Amino acid sequence: MSLLRRTVGLFIRPAADRPANTTGTRLLALLGVALLLGATLQVMYHFIEVVDIPITFLLIVAVTLVAATLVARYLRPWVAVAVGLVLLAGGLAWYLTTLTGDPDPMALLADTLSLFAGRTLLRITNINQWVLGVAPGPVFVTWYFAMRRWYTPAVLAAGGTLGFFVLTGDADVITTVTGVVGGTAAIGFGDLERRGKSVVRGETVVTVVALMIIVPGIVSVVPASAGASIPIAGDFLGDGSDNTLESSLTGVDERVTIQGSITLSPEVAFSVTSTEGSYWQVASYDRYTGDGWVRTGASDRYTGGYLDGPPGRSTTVTQTVEAEASISTIPAAWQPVQLDGVENVSVTDAGSFVPAEPVQAGESFTVRSAVPRPAPTELQTAGTDYPEDIRETYTQLPSSTPDRVRERTARLTANAETPYETARTVERWLQNNREYSLDVRKPRGDVADAFLFDMERGYCTYYATTMVTMLRSEGVPARFVTGYTAGERVAEDRWVVRGENSHAWVQVYFPDRGWVRFDPTPSAPREATERERLEQAREGNESNVDTDETGAGSQWTPESTVTPAPLTETNGTGANASENVTGAGSSSRPVGGVIDPSQFGGAANESADAGTGGPLLPTRHQLGLGLLALIGVVAGVRRTDAAERLYRTAWVRYQPRNGEPAERIERAYQRLTYHLERRAERPRHPGETPRAWFDAIDATDDARRVMLRRERARYAGEATPEAAEEAVATVNRIVR
Repeated sequence: MSLLRRTVGLFIRPAADRPANTTGTRLLALLGVALLLGATLQVMYHFIEVVDIPITFLLIVAVTLVAATLVARYLRPWVAVAVGLVLLAGGLAWYLTTLTGDPDPMALLADTLSLFAGRTLLRITNINQWVLGVAPGPVFVTWYFAMRRWYTPAVLAAGGTLGFFVLTGDADVITTVTGVVGGTAAIGFGDLERRGKSVVRGETVVTVVALMIIVPGIVSVVPASAGASIPIAGDFLGDGSDNTLESSLTGVDERVTIQGSITLSPEVAFSVTSTEGSYWQVASYDRYTGDGWVRTGASDRYTGGYLDGPPGRSTTVTQTVEAEASISTIPAAWQPVQLDGVENVSVTDAGSFVPAEPVQAGESFTVRSAVPRPAPTELQTAGTDYPEDIRETYTQLPSSTPDRVRERTARLTANAETPYETARTVERWLQNNREYSLDVRKPRGDVADAFLFDMERGYCTYYATTMVTMLRSEGVPARFVTGYTAGERVAEDRWVVRGENSHAWVQVYFPDRGWVRFDPTPSAPREATERERLEQAREGNESNVDTDETGAGSQWTPESTVTPAPLTETNGTGANASENVTGAGSSSRPVGGVIDPSQFGGAANESADAGTGGPLLPTRHQLGLGLLALIGVVAGVRRTDAAERLYRTAWVRYQPRNGEPAERIERAYQRLTYHLERRAERPRHPGETPRAWFDAIDATDDARRVMLRRERARYAGEATPEAAEEAVATVNRIVR
């Protein structure tokens, strides 16, 4: 019982040893610390939630908070800081033990330093172990100092951690603003508590906090130079990006975020000389976050020579890529095994080349690829004996993924007997049941769930994300891939690729065959959209949309279509299975007895609700910040007497003509004296008669007549409707 009283005493001191009327400020200061710490933990929670169920994380945080509360009275500050550092060091040491192989300390140090340049922590393979190891240290120190009423050190501990997440790009604007608001409130109310001031005196703090919330929202809609809005503020209110599809998909970033409406760039990016056309792959992403993709794992320096090719049959394809503009990637047919012509290149764990510096216009390089040639019959019989690392990495889904995604996928693929049949069924269903459009509104929550249940249309990132999510829900390893389609064919062995050819598709893993491409985006409407944009660019004389080889003089059909190998039955050799198939793929013959999804009944043909993204509802973060901003506005208005001033301004200028004549005369007189006090800047002193005050301020004859009317009405009972109307009209004339 004694321990319980002491613990409660940490939150609210007994009346004998705390300044009077500071209970409210104490609680508000603690609330500020909790808000800042909560914003920090929100980022960590998201890390865990993406790859695992966060129960262990929540238990660790709860135990740490309780421990910090219990020992706050007994540990000296320097001891508490030492405990926090030990927890942090021990947690990181434990995390290192979870890494496979023998990690290079210098490589780990360089990798850690790179985080400060904006590299997301989600790329860490064992991100859940990293969070579990790191979280206890800052949580303990933050809450310990909050219990000791040392709010500045508490804010520094939690704020430093949140600041680290800001540098890595993992803390969004709303989370950051929430943390800043909480830290400001904690220090402000903590100072009031220290000086013995009551919560009523905290209106200034609340007003400042409200301004910190409101100002970014205002800035986000105020045009900056050249009519653009400030990017970081724009993020505060939601997706306002105007990026092209190319810039969102084909950069060197380790993250792809699903966007809303997007545009196409008709400018030429590069030309390819190759023995055959293909999808020119740039990167693949394995970790799904619910609203985008992250590429995990490390990159090794490419020192030349051949890389490992696919496990099954393949054909060597040599491509010479000439950059027509600066490009920051190495596009190549899957699977690239050798690169010449570019220095300082790394290779990702997924097998893509990444240059350290962009390839400039006019430069060229050569890539040799071992293009997989699996026959559909081979994929049909590949089985499910996946390597453990493939299964673990490429069947990952966030724990928040709605169950209805798995349930719908199970219904759609009920007749599929193999992973290949499952992949073909999902691919066809998406092609046939969703419309292609670049004009969409980014949904809130899980993108795949929204595309399945709340959207009727979308573009390639939505199709590919949804297909990967559906396959993973069925235990089929799949990944999200970005790059370019073949482009405009200008010769038998040459293609010109534009920004509008940027694309996202799917790769599915098959044992002993490797990664095989599937494309759930319907090709016909996608190609029509690209042609329309190119024609508009040509009619508008836009620059860099054609080369000497393109345009009306081309002898080859523009935008030649390349579709995945699994779409076509072959003669058993698999040769050229991936080429020269037109249309959306819905007319190709299924292999291995796959039943067309349209025969699955109602489950397969469920249509999405009308609309492109569902209702645009505020998030919990936005609702909370909005409520806090409203409280701050009210406090600010109260602090500055703005409401009273506004009311008085309206009251002195307008008087309704109702009530008894004496009442109307009295109201007119009160309006007059209020107006004269403000104009003369000389209030009537206590004990000073109205006549003496009117003389002192040198009132006009009209004002004196109103004063006399009031005296007669109040002391002689002489108040007629005519006199009341005259008094009101006279005061109206004076104040206006």
